Amino acid sequence: MTNSKKPNFIIIVADDLGFTDTAAFGGEIATPNIKRLADSGLRFTDFHTASACSPTRSMLLSGTDNHIAGLGQMHEFAQRIPERFKGKPGYEGYLNFKVAALPEILKDAGYYNFISGKWHLGLSPEHWPGKRGFEKSFTLLPGAGNHFKYFPKDDKGEYLNFQLPLFEENGRKVDADSEIPEEYYSSDYFTDKFLEQLESKDRQGRPFLGLLTYTAPHWPFQAPAEIIAKYKGVYDDGPENLRRERLTNAIKLGIIPKGVDPHKVETQRDRAWKDLTVEERAVESRIMEIYAAMVEIMDTNIGRVLDKITELGELDNTFILFMSDNGAEGMMMEAMATTAERFKYFVSNYFNNQIDNLGKKDSFVWYSDQWAQAATAPYYMYKMWASEGGIRCPLIISHPNILPVEDVGAVKREFVTVMDILPTVLDLADIKHPAPQFHGRNVVPVKGATLAPYIRGETSRVHDEDKVTGWELFAQQAIRKGGYKALYIPKPMGSDKWQLFDLRVDPGETTDLAEKHPDILTELINHWSEYVAETGLVECTDIFY
Repeated sequence: MTNSKKPNFIIIVADDLGFTDTAAFGGEIATPNIKRLADSGLRFTDFHTASACSPTRSMLLSGTDNHIAGLGQMHEFAQRIPERFKGKPGYEGYLNFKVAALPEILKDAGYYNFISGKWHLGLSPEHWPGKRGFEKSFTLLPGAGNHFKYFPKDDKGEYLNFQLPLFEENGRKVDADSEIPEEYYSSDYFTDKFLEQLESKDRQGRPFLGLLTYTAPHWPFQAPAEIIAKYKGVYDDGPENLRRERLTNAIKLGIIPKGVDPHKVETQRDRAWKDLTVEERAVESRIMEIYAAMVEIMDTNIGRVLDKITELGELDNTFILFMSDNGAEGMMMEAMATTAERFKYFVSNYFNNQIDNLGKKDSFVWYSDQWAQAATAPYYMYKMWASEGGIRCPLIISHPNILPVEDVGAVKREFVTVMDILPTVLDLADIKHPAPQFHGRNVVPVKGATLAPYIRGETSRVHDEDKVTGWELFAQQAIRKGGYKALYIPKPMGSDKWQLFDLRVDPGETTDLAEKHPDILTELINHWSEYVAETGLVECTDIFY
C-alpha cells in the first residue's frame, strides 16, 4: 500500500486491563491475538504508567510528566477542589499546548495520523484530536461510556450528566441517538472505524500513526451473552483462587520471578468472598464472567487489525504496541463518599442490575477490589494507587524489522515508562523532537527515553541507575531511583508516612526499609522535592480524602 521506508506505528491502549488478565501474562481469558503479538515481539514486566486514565494518555502523547502536560490531576476530580487546582499550570484538564503532541510532530514529517476510541484529553472542540495532529478521528470524548447503545435521559429529555455519550468524528460532534447504530458495541465499532481510517484513500501512500484506544474493559461491564456464556463457572471459586492460579501461571511464563512475595490482599469492602452468601457469590462470579468476555472481544478485534495489516503487506514495517493505561480498577471511588453517592443514584434509577440482566445494555456493574487484586498480584493494590498495582502495567512491543531473532517472544524486566513511547516513535521515524519551539509556541522537552536501541539489542539498559521518576495522583505520592522506591499514602488509605521498598527483590512492596536505610529514604525524599519543583505539582495530601 506504500513504498515509504518510514515505519508505520499502531498503538493499542486497553482501559483498566489487569496485569495478568491476558494469556501472554498468565491469565485464563481467551486472548490468542494478544498472545500472537507477544510471541512475535517483546513483553515488558516493569512498564509504568500513571495510576489513572487521562494522565497516562497525556504522558503517552507528550513524552513528559502528566503534571506538565495538563493532566496534573484527573479533571473530574480537580474541578471538585478549585481552590487548590484552578488556574494552576499543568492542571488545565486537557492536553495543553506546552507540549508538542506526537501526532502533531509526525504530521509535519508527512505522516497520516488517525485515532479511534477513547480520547479523555479535553471535551471542548479546541482540544479535540483534530487540533492535535490527527487527520481522522472517531472518539468518545469523556473517560467512560456504555458499551452498548443505551444513553438514558432524564424527565426533560436531556442526557444524564453521567457517562455522557459525547462522540466526535473528524472534528464534528456526533449525534448519538441518530448516528450511533443500534448494534453498536464499543470494541467492535471502534475497530470498524479504525480499519476504515487505515484503508482511507486519503492516506495516499503515506506512513501512518494509528491509535486504537478501547474503552474496554472499563466499567460498566457489558458484553454479548454468547461470549459471557463461555466463562460460565470459571470464576466460581472466587478471587483468592484466581489470584493463586494467575500467579502460578505468570511464574511459569517468566512474567513474575520465582520467590517473589505477593502483597496481601486489602479490601475496602465489608466482607471477603468466604463470607458471602451463595446468591452474592453468584452475582460476583457473573460480573467476572462479563469482564472476561469484554477482554476476549477486545482481543478478537485486535486480531482483525493484525490480519488487515498482514493482508496489506505492511506487518514487517509496522511498529505495534499494546498496553494498559493503568492497573486494574478496584473501584476505590466506592471509598469516596461524594462519588459513591452519585454512582448509587444514577445506577439505581436508570439501570437494572438484577442478576438475569447483568451484562446487558441497561446494566451497570464493576468488580470488587478483591478481583482487582487477583489481576494485579503480586503487586500492591490497583488503579488510583501509587503502589505498583496501580502503575505497573502489561506492555507488548512488536516490530519485525528491528527485533533481533533471538529476542522474538522474550520477556524483558527493564524499567520503562509510558513517557518513553513518544521518543521511541520519533527515533524509529528518524524525527527530531522540536523543543523548545514548535508552531510558534514554546514547548517542553521530553522526559522519556527512546527504547529503540534496547529493542534492537544494541544496549542493555533504557534508563541508568540514576534515573529519577515520580508519580502523584489522588494525593498518593511515589518517587523511584534505580531499584528503590519511596511511597507515601495518606490516611485513611495508608500509613501517612514515607515508606521505602527495594523493587528488585520486593516488587510486592511488602517490606518497608525506611528504618533500615534512612539515608536512601532521605535521598529519595529530596528527589521528591526536586520533582515537585520541576513539574509544578500541587500537593493535596491534606484535602483529598
